[in-house]
Amino acid sequence: MAAAAAVLRAAVRRGRTAAAAVLHHRPILSARSLPPSGASSAPAASVLRRLRVLHRHRGVGAPREAKGKARKNTMKQSRFDFTKADAALLPTVILVGRPNVGKSALFNRFIRRREAMVYNTPGDHVTRDILEGVAKLGDLRFGVLDSAGLETVATSGSILARTADMTGNVLARSQFAIFLIDVMDGLQRLDLEVGQLLRKHASGIHTLVAMNKSESLDEHGVLTAAAGEAHKLGFGDPVAISAETGLGKAELYEVLRPFFEEYMSQLPDYGLNQDDPTTEFETEAHEGDESTLPLQLAIVGRPNVGKSTLLSTLLQEQRVLVGPEAGLTWDSIRAQFQFDNQTVYLVDTAGWMERSGKEKGPASLSVVQSRKNLMRAHIVALVLDAEKIAKSKSSMNHPEVVIARQAIEEGRGLVVVVNKMDLLRDNQRLFEKVMDAFPREIQTVIPQVTGIPVVFVSALEGRGRIDVMRQVIDTYENWCLRLSTSRLNRWLRKVMSRHSWKDSATQPKVKYFTQVKARPPTFVAFMSGKTQLSDTDIRFLTKSLKEDFNIGGIPIRIVQRSIPRKAPAKSNTRNVRPRIVRMRTDKRTTVSDSTLS
Repeated sequence: MAAAAAVLRAAVRRGRTAAAAVLHHRPILSARSLPPSGASSAPAASVLRRLRVLHRHRGVGAPREAKGKARKNTMKQSRFDFTKADAALLPTVILVGRPNVGKSALFNRFIRRREAMVYNTPGDHVTRDILEGVAKLGDLRFGVLDSAGLETVATSGSILARTADMTGNVLARSQFAIFLIDVMDGLQRLDLEVGQLLRKHASGIHTLVAMNKSESLDEHGVLTAAAGEAHKLGFGDPVAISAETGLGKAELYEVLRPFFEEYMSQLPDYGLNQDDPTTEFETEAHEGDESTLPLQLAIVGRPNVGKSTLLSTLLQEQRVLVGPEAGLTWDSIRAQFQFDNQTVYLVDTAGWMERSGKEKGPASLSVVQSRKNLMRAHIVALVLDAEKIAKSKSSMNHPEVVIARQAIEEGRGLVVVVNKMDLLRDNQRLFEKVMDAFPREIQTVIPQVTGIPVVFVSALEGRGRIDVMRQVIDTYENWCLRLSTSRLNRWLRKVMSRHSWKDSATQPKVKYFTQVKARPPTFVAFMSGKTQLSDTDIRFLTKSLKEDFNIGGIPIRIVQRSIPRKAPAKSNTRNVRPRIVRMRTDKRTTVSDSTLS
């Protein structure tokens, strides 16, 4: 107590009234019985260390900045260029903590976009799956993982227990961890239990404690007491941050930078991409062939049709939470993998539900997020339930038809995946009914696109993975297809000759036909004359394009433009100059005007 009182006296003498007020509520000796200020002990050193942590933050013991002056960037530059490092070799940081401490908000702050769903639900988990991204903190680049809140009292087999098991599996491939606590709630019993779990199962991971939600406490001196409590976790000095406002990013940078530099220095060639002489030629090849660019694949469908199971089957690892409960996925999960030298960015969306206006909380946010990911995708994999198709009269219900038509209207490629075929294996009649009748029925439901590929799989058993990816790659190549103008015009002459026109006199005349863009293929028909192509003619040309060039399953757009006729040149006699004609006469020159003769 004597040493703590000495620190209090020194703090008051330096004008730090906020820090003194924090220590005042603790029982101390009177001013007369205080020992000399030079006395020191281990508790005093601990308090000083906590104050040093406090001094690094805005508003505590630091002068206020003048209004109108820009705050200087105090981040030092790293001796490594993380932007040139291979993304697969970057250090990986996992965000851990109990539920509702701000892990997803910090994840969004790191990756600089709103990808993880953030919602205040103290009684439930918003994040249930592992979200992955590349973080940007100053000139640092590192992989960041957003995990579900850890619960130590979850019953076996429950959703909380499954999310905790999944977080434990991801800890094995992480090198660093940021342990978040809520400074407004103080240190909770569950925080201590999570700390014990990290020391027991992740002893080889360097852990940093971050006191989140500090933006409202930095001017009231509460951070000093909170820093003292955070030391009980046993992970060293904490850092006060605010994931919502960005407070503490400079301090977090200074703490993480030396660890990341040490990690990168241990990698061969510092993990940098070496100069490859084929890089320039590969870049030119990518510019010429758009199908070699990364593919964005979105898995959509109604709840509980097996979307997350299909994603785990395609990735061949357990990345998302699966189970018999409907609506388990709330966040849109992104993952990257390679298939036949093709980079694929895979997105698993939440179950697509009809918007009744009654959705609240994370359910309403997940519906909006699913629609956004549908717009960003190149190819849409619509997952259906084979058992429901066999038992219902129609092959697709209204929400599924809405998904398919919206994907076509947005110009995306469509692949239909019929999942849970293993449930029909015992009933051969239903099995054959679905296999034979469904591909024909889907063309009547979605007449805008012909030749939609249909794949029958069992994601639970892992069957059909290769077939799905081959259909996706084929559809993506068709989506990126480019046809030369000469080839298209040769095709056009053959097509126009076999089309039955009502009146040959009023037959529209196509001057030439060309493709102006891909992704999706868009064509322009240049017309001569006033007669335009009717809707029937455009549908005929679209169908002929898909059949002759085998580009089914993607939308094709045809636009027509008229070529204006050239106006005849008008003669202007005013600008006719007199010409000089040489004649045989006594005079040297005779000027004659041709217009008067």
